[in-house]
Amino acid sequence: MQKLGTGYTNYFNKKYERVGGLFQGRFKAVLIERDGHFLHISNYIHANPLEILMPSRENRGARNATQAIVHLENYRWSSFADYIGKRNFPSIIKKEFFLEVFGGSENYKKQFTEWITQGKELMEEPATLE
Repeated sequence: MQKLGTGYTNYFNKKYERVGGLFQGRFKAVLIERDGHFLHISNYIHANPLEILMPSRENRGARNATQAIVHLENYRWSSFADYIGKRNFPSIIKKEFFLEVFGGSENYKKQFTEWITQGKELMEEPATLE
């Protein structure tokens, strides 16, 4: 990540005749150690574009779930549409394993909608993969 970040920063600075850093803070990676975290990491990732639509986490939940799903389905820079069966970036993602775990695109959309409706960030009790 450091090499990628440095390379892109150098390219960007040269192209736009500027100096200085582009990214704030260091890259952080979290090891997924429990099944419950694995099962909900896609929710967390796919919910990130909601910051554009709903900057305050308190605005998420049941009354805005439909608006959130529509936003995510149409947000071009997320793989959410691919995971629910719409073509977006199908050639650059490998979604088969996740969809197998979730039981297909329809089930993934259903569980994601439930997760958004409940306004959860991560599941409190770990689930298990079978």
